[in-house]
Amino acid sequence: MKTLAKTCAAAALIAISTFTMAAGKPAGDTSKKATVKLSTSDLAIDHYVAVMTEGQSAGVEQLFTSDFNQKVHASTNRINNRSAVISFLKKQKGEQLNCKTITTIIEQSSDYVVAKVTQQFEGFTKIDLVTLVNDGGNWKVSQSINSYK
Repeated sequence: MKTLAKTCAAAALIAISTFTMAAGKPAGDTSKKATVKLSTSDLAIDHYVAVMTEGQSAGVEQLFTSDFNQKVHASTNRINNRSAVISFLKKQKGEQLNCKTITTIIEQSSDYVVAKVTQQFEGFTKIDLVTLVNDGGNWKVSQSINSYK
């Protein structure tokens, strides 16, 4: 009888703990992706700068067009596709760059914007020419061209 009571008590505890764990979200659950409001070009540029310099990763997938590419002009020229850039940015989550950032709008219309994002580090400067497009009411980055001084 004591064994039956202990077995029932153990089964009840296991069931309660299982239901409790199932009710809470696991720490690494990313099934529901964060969305960021990108209804204006200014919001999209600000979010782009935050992703690149402050390590924000919320809404990073929605920030880039499906055909996005990044061209890097340095000692060796390189082209990165959308998935490579997003993967890199997710790994940089929470990493803040020690730089001064200046954003200048070079050209603007109702459906595209070209912006110059200058990041001044100690010893060098990164210049990023960013093209954003209005994609059905949401602004997205379609191209980024980086150079270093």
